[in-house]
Amino acid sequence: MHMADALISPAVGGSMFAVTAGLIGYSSKKLKENLDEKVIPLMGVLGAFIFAGQMINFTIPATGSSGHIGGGMLLAILLGPYAAFITIASVLIIQAFFFADGGLLALGCNIINMGLFPCFICYPFIYKKIAGSSIDRKKIFTGTTLAVVIGLQMGAFSVVMETMASGISALPFKTFVFLMQPIHLAIGFIEGIATSAIILFIYNAQPELAAGPVGINENAAVFPAKKVFIGLIAGAIILGGMFSWFASTHPDGLEWSMFKTAGVEELKSPEHGIHSLLEKIQEKTAFLPDYSFRIPENAPKEEGEAVWPAVNKGTSVSGIVGGVMTLLLALLAGFLLKKRKNVAGKN
Repeated sequence: MHMADALISPAVGGSMFAVTAGLIGYSSKKLKENLDEKVIPLMGVLGAFIFAGQMINFTIPATGSSGHIGGGMLLAILLGPYAAFITIASVLIIQAFFFADGGLLALGCNIINMGLFPCFICYPFIYKKIAGSSIDRKKIFTGTTLAVVIGLQMGAFSVVMETMASGISALPFKTFVFLMQPIHLAIGFIEGIATSAIILFIYNAQPELAAGPVGINENAAVFPAKKVFIGLIAGAIILGGMFSWFASTHPDGLEWSMFKTAGVEELKSPEHGIHSLLEKIQEKTAFLPDYSFRIPENAPKEEGEAVWPAVNKGTSVSGIVGGVMTLLLALLAGFLLKKRKNVAGKN
């Protein structure tokens, strides 16, 4: 559900950037007030895990579409909403600038769509209400799945509204929304089940981690056990380095909806103005575009159907390098907050 710049006007893109900056500032302030140093390494490891997980699209049966995990709810359950929002923002920033996944103008929209709804709406008002203070496996599964489904529905509808408000594409509202919502409902159920499975794995290994956000847990500030930590690191490496070869070749829910609506999976951006400028910047910064090595301009174009599984060194390198970059950016954010907290404490 990564939006491209072709869907977004400068006014909408700029407004969403402002909202995103405000939410990052608010999250940083709240996290600094309650920051436990033990949460910082988990932010980095989970960020790398989500980056790798988003590389793997799963097929939606009988639709010709696919989807991938968003990761916002998983992060919110384990980190709390503030650290989760900063972490998912780190993932999307790395994807946009260095892998050309999602446009730079649309970056604020993508962070809002994939971060705001799971972290600040579905986590506190759905998952926490269902899980309660005495959670068990049934509550975890029910709360997680329902929260993910509703969060993705909100995000999909937000994509439609941002596109309509921009007014630079000829996508009719009624057709677009009636395609976006059902396909992302199906994607949400699969993501919800996958997220529940991960949370249940962590709950079985270390129940107190799933009982409340680490570092903000009212009962105790806990550090992930070695089994959980190693599992997340290994998962990030395996998912990004090898399982990404098996990603579905079908278009994702947004591309599928656009094709069904307008006959194309990608719209062309305006050739002048801010769109053109940001496209040129992204071409320079994205050293592994589309999670693969750059293809020389004079190289012959490959024809025919996509091969599956797509065993590709560039994809493996992208998964590992992107995971490391996300880990470092999330760690940097955490350490900067720690430094600010220490400075504020001395004053």
